[in-house]
Amino acid sequence: MPFPETLNAKPKVIFFTDFDGTITQQDTNDYITDEHGMGLQARKIINDKILDGHDSFRNGFQQMINSWKLSLPELISILESYITLDPYFKDFVIWAKAHNIPIIVLSSGMVPVIAALLKKLLGDDLMKDIEIIANSTQLVSPGYSLDKPATQGWNIKFHDDSSFGHDKSLTIRPYATAIAEMADENAKPTLLYAGDGISDLSAARETDLLFAKEGRDLVTYCDREGIPFTTFKDWNTILEETKDIYEGKKSVRKAAEEGLVRHRTNSMSQSARPQLRETYHRKMSMSQQGALEELEDGSK
Repeated sequence: MPFPETLNAKPKVIFFTDFDGTITQQDTNDYITDEHGMGLQARKIINDKILDGHDSFRNGFQQMINSWKLSLPELISILESYITLDPYFKDFVIWAKAHNIPIIVLSSGMVPVIAALLKKLLGDDLMKDIEIIANSTQLVSPGYSLDKPATQGWNIKFHDDSSFGHDKSLTIRPYATAIAEMADENAKPTLLYAGDGISDLSAARETDLLFAKEGRDLVTYCDREGIPFTTFKDWNTILEETKDIYEGKKSVRKAAEEGLVRHRTNSMSQSARPQLRETYHRKMSMSQQGALEELEDGSK
C-alpha cells in the first residue's frame, strides 16, 4: 500500500526495514560479489571507501554489479538456494499483519530479486502486503536480455539520482512530514526502521526509532554521528520492542536510551577484554616468578 494510502489506514506503527543482512541472515549482493564477481577483498576495499566518505554507495555498488558473471535468472536461482531469513522475521510479519502494521522494505538491492526471495521464504500470503521499494533492472547492450550476464544484457536501474542510488530517506520523509502536520497527537503513528549497513545511512535520521544490527557498520556510523538508536541481535528483539511501543508500555525515547546503555556497556566490555587478558598474564607471570623465588630459596 503506497503513500499516502498507508497513512489513511491509520496504523499505530509503520515499520520500514532494510532487506539484505537485516531481514535475511546473509547479504545477497555481497554474496554474489564475493562468489561470482570481484571477490571479498576487492569488495572490502570498496566498502571501506564508502564508509570513510571517499566514494559513494552508488558508484561502489555499480562496480560490484559490473563484476557479476550471471544472468538474472541464474542469480535468483543461486540466492534461493543460499539465502535464509532471520529466524524471527516471519513471527514479526504475522504479528504486524494481525495488528495493522504496514511493513515497507527499503532496499538498495533490486525489486525482482527481493520479491522472488520473499515469495520463496515467506509464501504468497505473508509477502503480498509487504511493500518493496528498491532499485529495478534494465536491459542494456549488446545482449538486451536478462538471460545474459550483467553488463552484457542487463544491469541495475537505480531508484533515484542520489549518491546512494536509492536514497531511503526520500521515501520516509513524506510520512514524517504528513505526521508532523496531524493535529491529533494520539493519531500520529510511530515510524520505526531496522537496518545494518552502509545503504541505511541516509535513513538513519528519519524515523522515531532506529534499530541497528549489533556489530555492523550502521552501529559504527550512528555512534560516531550521535544518532539515537537501539541495537538488535535478531527480529525477536525487534518484535518485543515494537510490541512494547505499540501497547504504550515503552516510549521510543526510553527504547533508545536503553539501547544506548546496552551498546556502550557491550563496547566497554569488548574493549576491556584485551586489558583483562594482559592483567591475567601479568598476574600469572608474577605468580610464576614468586614460585621460582620460593624454589630458589628452598635450594639454598
